Amino acid sequence: MELLAALKSLLASCFHAPSLFLFFITFILLVDFMKRRKGGSSYPPGPPSWPFVGNMLQVDFHNLPRSFDKLNKKFGNVFSFQMGWNNQVVVNGFDAVKEVLVAKSEDTADRPPVPFLENLGFRKDCEGVVMARYGRGWKDIRRFTISTLRNFGLGKKTLEERVSQEAICLCEAFETQDGCPFDPHFLINNAVSNVICSIVFGDRFEYDDEKFQSLLHMSEEGLKTGTGLLPQVVMLFPVLLRIPFLERKVFRPQREIFSFMRESIKEHQETFDPATTRDFIDAFLVEMEKTKDNPSSIFSLDNLILTINDLFGAGTETTSTTLRWGLLYMILYPDIQSQVHKEIDTVIGRGRKPTMEDQINLPFTNAVIHEIQRCGDLVPLSLPHMTCRDTEIQGFLIPKGVEIFPNLTSVLKDETVWERPHQFYPEHFLDAEKNFVKRDAFMPFSAGHRVCLGEQLARMELFFFFTTLFQRFTFTIPKNQARPRDDPVYIFLHCPHAYQICAELR
Repeated sequence: MELLAALKSLLASCFHAPSLFLFFITFILLVDFMKRRKGGSSYPPGPPSWPFVGNMLQVDFHNLPRSFDKLNKKFGNVFSFQMGWNNQVVVNGFDAVKEVLVAKSEDTADRPPVPFLENLGFRKDCEGVVMARYGRGWKDIRRFTISTLRNFGLGKKTLEERVSQEAICLCEAFETQDGCPFDPHFLINNAVSNVICSIVFGDRFEYDDEKFQSLLHMSEEGLKTGTGLLPQVVMLFPVLLRIPFLERKVFRPQREIFSFMRESIKEHQETFDPATTRDFIDAFLVEMEKTKDNPSSIFSLDNLILTINDLFGAGTETTSTTLRWGLLYMILYPDIQSQVHKEIDTVIGRGRKPTMEDQINLPFTNAVIHEIQRCGDLVPLSLPHMTCRDTEIQGFLIPKGVEIFPNLTSVLKDETVWERPHQFYPEHFLDAEKNFVKRDAFMPFSAGHRVCLGEQLARMELFFFFTTLFQRFTFTIPKNQARPRDDPVYIFLHCPHAYQICAELR
C-alpha cells in the first residue's frame, strides 16, 4: 500500500500541469526541429528559419522576385528557403537554371502536391496537366493534350487562319475607339482567350459577352487572391479552409471558374456524339468513354475540369499579358515602333494579312517580340519543380522531395549573358548583319520536361496579333497623360500597371 501511494505521488509530481506543459512544448519544438532539419553541409545555404513558419515572415509575398533577388545576392545562385516545414531551393542565373531544367530535367520533373484541390472537391489523384505529379499519368495526359491540340490545328494552316481572323477582330474593336484613349486590357484578353476557347469549348465569345467578361475578370482575380502571405499559409495548412470566410476569400474566383467549366462540360455531355469530335472537351469525353471500366484511368471528369482550366488559364493570361507589355513598350519607344512599321510595310505591305511565312523576313519585328518577352519577364519564378530523386545542382546535394524554383528573371536579366539586361533593347536578338538570332538564355517558356506545352501556340499568337496590330495602327500615349510606368506588378505573373493608349489608323 505504501509503495502504491509513493508511485501515485511520483506520477502526480511528474505530470502536474506545469510539467506537462513543459513536456508538450519541448516535444513540439523537437518535432519542428526535425521537420526543418536540412540536408547537411552539402545542402545549399540560406537564411536561418524560424520555428513552424520557416522563412515565411522574412520575405514579401507581394513581390517574391525582389525578395529572392536579395537572398541571391547574399547566399549565391543556389540557396535554400523554407515555407513552414517545406524545404525549397531557389536556383538563379542561366548556368544553374539550365542545369536544373535541361541537364537534370529527369531528376527535377516532379511537382509538389496541391492539397487544396481536395478542399475544392477534386479527387486526390486528379491534378490536371500543369501541376500533375511526374509519372505515367502525367505523361499520358500531356501526350493526349498535345496530340489533341494538334488534331485541332496546332501547327497547321487552319489554326493560323483562326488566329489571324481573331487578330482582325481585335483591330476592329480598337478601331471603334476612334483614336480616343482607352485601356486595351480586356479587349486583348478576350481576343487571345478566344483562340484557346475555340479549341477547348468549340466556340469563340463576342467581346461584349457579359458572362465571358466575368470569367476573364475572375481569372485575373484568381491571380491576385493567390498572391500574398495568406494564400501561402492556407496552402501549407489546408485545415484552415474549414474556416468559411478564409475559403471564400482565397478560393472564390477558382470556384466560379470551375463552375463555368462544369457547366460547359455538362452542355457538351447533353449533345455528345462519339462519332463527331467538336473540340477538346469532346475528345476527352471520348477517352473517358473508352476507359470507363478502368478505375485507375486518368481520364475522369475531375481531370477534365482541371485540364481545361489549365489550358484556359495558360492560353489566356500569359499571351495577353505579353501583348499588353508589347503595346506599352511600343508607346514608350516610338522610334522602335517606327522601325517595326517600316519593316512590316516593306515585307507585307498593307493590302494583305500577315502569314507565318513572313516571320523569317521580319528579323527586327521578330527581335522586338522576343525582347518584349525577355523584358516583360512574365513568369518570374516559373512553376515549382520537385526532385523525384537525390540530385546535385552546382555542387550542392538536393535530396528527393525538395521543391525547386527556377528563377527565370535571373536568366532573362542575367548580366553575364545580356548586353543591356535591364533595358528594352531588341538588338539582343540581332547579329551584326541585323539577322534574327535566338539566344540560349531566352527561356520565357521554361525548358526541359516541363516546358510549356502551349509554347508553339503562344509564339504563333504573339506574331499574328503583334504584326496585325502594327500593320494597321500607330499607338501613342494619350495627350495630357503622364508617361506610363514600365515597372511590373507582381501577381504570380509580372503584369504592367494599368495604362491607356490611343490607336490611330495608319
